[in-house]
Amino acid sequence: MLNIHNLSVSFQGDYLFEKITFQLMPGDRVGLVGKNGAGKSTLLRIISGEQEYDEGQIATDKEISIGFLKQDIDFTKGRTVLEESYEAFTVIKSLEKKLEKINTQLAERTDYESDSYHQLMVDLNEIQHQYEIHGGYNYQGETERILQGLGFQREDFNKLTETFSGGWRMRIELAKLLLQNNDILLLDEPTNHLDIESILWLEDFLKNYPGVVVVVSHDKMFLDTVTNRTIEISLGKIYDYNKPYTKYLVLRNEMREQQLASQKNQQKQIEQTEKLIEKFRAKASKATMAQSLIKKLDKIDRIEVDEDDNSVMTLNFPVSVTPGKVVIEAEAVSKSYGDKEVLRDINLMIERDSKTAFVGQNGQGKSTLAKIIVGEIAHGGKLKLGHNVQIAYFAQNQADHLDGTKTVLDTMIDAANEKNRSKVRDILGAFLFRGDEVEKYVRVLSGGERNRLALAKLLLQPFNVLVMDEPTNHLDIKSKNVLKEALKNFEGTLILVSHDRDFLQGLSTKVYEFKDHKIKEYLGDIEYFLEQRNLQNLREAEKRSVSEKKEKPNETGGKQSYENQKKLKSFQNKLSKIEAGINKLEREIKEIDVELAVNYDQTIAQPNFFDSYQAKKDQLNALMEEWEDVSVKLERIKD
Repeated sequence: MLNIHNLSVSFQGDYLFEKITFQLMPGDRVGLVGKNGAGKSTLLRIISGEQEYDEGQIATDKEISIGFLKQDIDFTKGRTVLEESYEAFTVIKSLEKKLEKINTQLAERTDYESDSYHQLMVDLNEIQHQYEIHGGYNYQGETERILQGLGFQREDFNKLTETFSGGWRMRIELAKLLLQNNDILLLDEPTNHLDIESILWLEDFLKNYPGVVVVVSHDKMFLDTVTNRTIEISLGKIYDYNKPYTKYLVLRNEMREQQLASQKNQQKQIEQTEKLIEKFRAKASKATMAQSLIKKLDKIDRIEVDEDDNSVMTLNFPVSVTPGKVVIEAEAVSKSYGDKEVLRDINLMIERDSKTAFVGQNGQGKSTLAKIIVGEIAHGGKLKLGHNVQIAYFAQNQADHLDGTKTVLDTMIDAANEKNRSKVRDILGAFLFRGDEVEKYVRVLSGGERNRLALAKLLLQPFNVLVMDEPTNHLDIKSKNVLKEALKNFEGTLILVSHDRDFLQGLSTKVYEFKDHKIKEYLGDIEYFLEQRNLQNLREAEKRSVSEKKEKPNETGGKQSYENQKKLKSFQNKLSKIEAGINKLEREIKEIDVELAVNYDQTIAQPNFFDSYQAKKDQLNALMEEWEDVSVKLERIKD
């Protein structure tokens, strides 16, 4: 479907990635992962045709349609949510205009017997047929279904897009892409502005998406649920495996350990051979053997170990002073925006050193309550901060408030005071801004780099209560893990607004769900909350699955089921044979390794020893690749 061969991209003489090659095939759901700045978004822009590349080739099948969800969105003002969503249907909208024009002409004309009037009727019939083929009579209902799945209410449909926040506009853009049924769907951080329920809906949608999906995401659970393949960009190379993210990490670790073991073993053999060469060189009678060993040594393919970029930021949140036992107390807190009520009579008490999570659908008041707590917006009711409370606030769009015309270093110096100005470079170094990188302008930083800078800036102020609204947006997985560990070790009070299930695991001891202007307390972590919330949904899912099972016999014939069973059996048998072959070769190679360790000189003196030994390793590698290929095909049949 799409082939990328020897693709290279460089910035200011340094390669972002160099000579990378891979294919996208029907059924692929790829998780594109890597550190901030590794080139993930750049690669998506290249595939979509929005950015040029330096070297290489990209080839696609004819008439391949590609949809791309970007981070920057620019809507035409004056359109409602529905009108903007309908922009996904360019062909249908064009046909609607033609139908309207013909119907207007038919209403105005009276020459019913003329050839031109007859031609109008023929054209009308043809366009109506095309309109039906392209789904003209169904697209409005499908649009409403997708919008509701992404969290919109029916009363939102006729509101202007400019009245919504950036996160909700991102959802409209995502809805348009999902409605287009593109052959290849490129999604750059689609979960950043989605709540948990919308993420679950999107997971189900993408699992059944018929085309290719390439998704950049730092949500491990989302990647594991949606993807069946992982491509990691690291240090200019790619690592490509037909596994979801967590399984890929395990596999890549195993492969790297095997490489290290093989490299160590090979190095030992090389050193032994070099000793023999030096020994034989001194004797005229052994000179021929020495030359033979030298030639053998030159032909050996040196085993290389995959490089791994393990650089991560260093993060520690110090507590300024010890506050009173109760740090935040809210009584009958309410908030409305015009006629829209967001919060009603909220009562809340946050105690010192507690870790609390705010969860729920977008628009239910999580960020609003966070802003009320930090004193950013006015409200009804009472909210009192405890003794010695010093709050630091990381807003959802904190990185957007950074001045793009400043350098990284200037951003920090301007925010520092006399006491901590001397520590600015050390703090930046801990957040991976080192050397010349501190002279970069903020406008050229990636989303993740801007978030790291915003976190670094946060450390320049004293605090003992930390309120964070979606702090993981744009952060890569390693940086998220560092942030999570720092928040676990934070000895102050934490209030965390997040939709990231993996990030929240083990991080909070209390969860507040925001729904219908109210909050509901769950005395446990996020897993306890999801368990409680999913009980009713699971019952509904069971009812749906029962009804589907009843309908299935009428939908699928016995012949198709028989063919699937036949293929399944064939692949299972093939997999068993390959596994038997792998086990046999591994045993043989292990026996040779033992012989080499016990009696090296006699073992390598055997005729064609090195050729035979390498052939077995090559055969093992070939069988491992075949095993992966058959396993993937078997999983697809089972699905």
